[in-house]
Parts: sequence; structure tokens; C-alpha cells
Amino acid sequence: MKPAPFKLCVPEEEQEILALLHEYGSEARVLAGGQSLVPLMNMRIMQPKVLISLNRCSALGYIHEQNDGYALGARTRQAEIEDSDLVATQLPLVSAAMPYVGVRASRNYGTICGSLAHADPLAELPSVAAAMEAQFEIASVRGKREVSSDEFYLSALSNCLEPDEMLRQVWIPKALPESRSVFLEVSNRSHGFALVGLALYASIDADGICRKVRLAAMGLSETTLRLRLAEKLLEGNVLTDELIEQASVVSTDATEPHSDIHADGKYRRRVASTLVKRALQNCSETVN
Repeated sequence: MKPAPFKLCVPEEEQEILALLHEYGSEARVLAGGQSLVPLMNMRIMQPKVLISLNRCSALGYIHEQNDGYALGARTRQAEIEDSDLVATQLPLVSAAMPYVGVRASRNYGTICGSLAHADPLAELPSVAAAMEAQFEIASVRGKREVSSDEFYLSALSNCLEPDEMLRQVWIPKALPESRSVFLEVSNRSHGFALVGLALYASIDADGICRKVRLAAMGLSETTLRLRLAEKLLEGNVLTDELIEQASVVSTDATEPHSDIHADGKYRRRVASTLVKRALQNCSETVN
């Protein structure tokens, strides 16, 4: 399979990238790692007339401390995130999810912002961003704007980027010292697409009380789904066995996952409930 003909632009400066996006608009696509874009082009599902590569713009490859968190640039490779001791200590939920993102060969070139912008409902990083309440910085020649995860994702493979915009960076807050981070997923084969996954971030005080809980599931909706009913139930309470059981049931009660050749909706809902239970039990064990 071969892609349709296209023009390749390889600018070295961010402003050149934005100028090209402004010039070509909906006819252009930004190329970073290309792990998702190139297969779609080879199957001619996508046929951009212009590709704008970020690969010579070294200024967009960074892990910078910013305010009370870290900014990860548009050209930052997934493998850099996976191998970073800084990310492991300060953003442990990101670090925990990285081994599930494709395979090592794809992570060597794939970027964190590319995966986020692709908006695959079964991708790991959007659920991590939702659980950590990340902020997405979007850039164009008109300036910059920030949106939350809820605002960024519209539906499956669809985000809020305008034709002349790119996801410039994602900002993720530092994990608090007393926090717990858990990432779990179930797939039908090793390194295959997930059927269901869960990202959990919880702040638990010395008395074992949940001060903040964020649960984001993949595989239950067209986008990453925050399990807000379970979050509300858990916050302000101690993680007892009874509360964990109740939260695992409440978390998926109102969901209607889709069915496909890999799993039906009822199975996905049951697995998601089990993952919520396991993640909360993990937090409870680390507290005790």
C-alpha cells in the first residue's frame, strides 16, 4: 500500500511550522512520529496534500518544569518519557502507562503529543491526561490557547484543533507526595489494542482519607471517560472494602460501551468495573 502524493515540508523553527499550517490549513497534517498517521495514509484513509514535519525543530522536544508541573513538547518522544527518571518520580502515572503504548520500536519515534492529538478512544495517554487534569497548549499564528482534556476531545479520532493549529505541548501537574498512581489495561494480545483501560490518580492523607480521586477509563466511550460518580463517592472517605466494592459498581453503571469483534459492551463494562476495584485495592494496600 502506498500513500497518495503529498508535499513534505521540514521546517526548523516553530514559527515556520505555524506559518505553513496557516498557509495550507485543512490540506496539511503535522508529522511527528507518524506511528498513527502514516498507516492511515498508506491505506488512503487520510490523504493530506502537505505533511509538515516537526523532526528538525529541536526546540519542540523537551521536558520542562513549569509552574507546579511539567511541560512536554510536541516533538518529545515517548521513549524519552519512558526512560526519564524525572518523569518516573514526578509524573508516576505517565511513567506507569508508557510501557503499554504500542511497542518499544514505535515509542522510539512516536511522540506523546502525537498520541494525544490522534484521539484514539483506546489509546493510553488520553486517559492519563484526563486523570491528571492535564492542560493542552494549542498554537497557531494567531497565538496560543489552553484547553482541558474535556475540551480537547470531541469524539473518536476527533479533537478541537482548528486546521491552522497544532498541539504545541501538554502540561501535567506534579504528583503530590501522598498521592497514588495506578494504570491498568486488558487487551486480547500482548501489545495489542486495549479492550478496556483505567488511569487512577488519588491523593490520600495520613488518616487514609481520599482527598482527591480521579478515574479515567478507556474503552467505555468514544473518548476517554471520567468516572465522576465513583470519584464523588470516594472523596472524603476511607478506602474500606465495602466502599471499594460500591465504587466499582457505580463507576460503570451509566456507561454503554460499544460492541465489536474483539468484545461486546457488557464484557467491557464488567472488565472496567473490575479494573476500578483492583486499582482502588492497590491504593488501599499501599496506605495500610
